[in-house]
Amino acid sequence: MNEFTNTEFIKAAALALGFDFCGIAPAKELTEDALRLEKWLAKGFHGDMDYMERNFDLRIDPRKLVPGAKSVITFLKNYYPKQEDLEIGNKQDSKIAKYAWGEDYHEVIRNQLHALLDQCRKKIGPIEGRGFVDSAPVLERSWAQLVGAGWIGKNGNLIRPQAGSFFFIATLIVDLPLHYDQPMAKDLCGTCTKCIEACPTQAILPNKTIEANHCISYFTIELKKSEIATDRNYKDWAFGCDVCQDVCPWNRFSKPHEEAQFKPLNGLLQMNKTQWLEIEETTFKARFKNSPLLRAKLKGIKRNMAYLTRD
Repeated sequence: MNEFTNTEFIKAAALALGFDFCGIAPAKELTEDALRLEKWLAKGFHGDMDYMERNFDLRIDPRKLVPGAKSVITFLKNYYPKQEDLEIGNKQDSKIAKYAWGEDYHEVIRNQLHALLDQCRKKIGPIEGRGFVDSAPVLERSWAQLVGAGWIGKNGNLIRPQAGSFFFIATLIVDLPLHYDQPMAKDLCGTCTKCIEACPTQAILPNKTIEANHCISYFTIELKKSEIATDRNYKDWAFGCDVCQDVCPWNRFSKPHEEAQFKPLNGLLQMNKTQWLEIEETTFKARFKNSPLLRAKLKGIKRNMAYLTRD
């Protein structure tokens, strides 16, 4: 099989496994992204997320993550909910970001990547590769832009033409030469500044710079302190935040996902602030054992609720 045939097989297999997009770029060092990341870190916009400073060389060069790497394959997987679930979720007094409504996407997508790699090895032959889902030093959005999946919006999210931004991004780095896609030539945000204006904590700066240390997702998930202290007050959001995506005009094109494992878990959308504050550890773990909420732990969730119910 040649590079074109192998590429066609991989893309067809990806779609059959439930991915919504598959694009491929040659493995190389991301020099420009490295410079941007250095400047961003130097300004302290990562807050307490010290892990972003570690493994810098791995983060900017996939060939150091997978020796002999030739190709970086990027996948998108839609997680936009059905309308009836959106209507319930929008009424919550303690909102959960849409990506966390179902089972942990890390596990769901990782299993699909493993299945794809197994299929490739059976069809093509021995392949060295590693799959990553938001859990390793990989600049997923940069690679997604390089393969033509979309452009990086002013809110820092990858936006796909006629499809929006409610996608998980996964990456598979392999030592297999393939046929490569072209980057998207245009940034279609234009003069729109809706995400900048709508951000409750003014965390979106000009030039596509995000003050992550002032983002609601940072306060509710990444911050490990026992209390949330900020002069950029917000309300309603208990885990993550979707405001900058919800106001993006491109997300009018979002369509409901078809992944059964992303359906809202065990009454999650019916929970209110009082119920979250009263829920016990054993009940929490039993009801949400496969949920991304476990990342914050019940202690973190209750801290977030305490912030929302403060005087």
